[in-house]
Amino acid sequence: MHQLAKALGERIRTQRKAKGFSQDALALSCSVDRSYMGRIERGEVNITVEKLYRIATVLECEPQFLLPEALSLHELASDLAASD
Repeated sequence: MHQLAKALGERIRTQRKAKGFSQDALALSCSVDRSYMGRIERGEVNITVEKLYRIATVLECEPQFLLPEALSLHELASDLAASD
């Protein structure tokens, strides 16, 4: 799932910058530690749906906007197999 988490993190970072938030300000608004927000943006952690909604609310976008484009079934299967 690392590839998926990384793509999600990149989309969050892009939207954060587009909205003019620093990483610290976004983390504070979402009630998460700044270092954890950095890990989210780098794709080092898998976030909960609740956190995704919280981030989307602060960034004034729909949660699905932050989700990466669908991976091909082959890419997704390979990513899942690698995480086992």
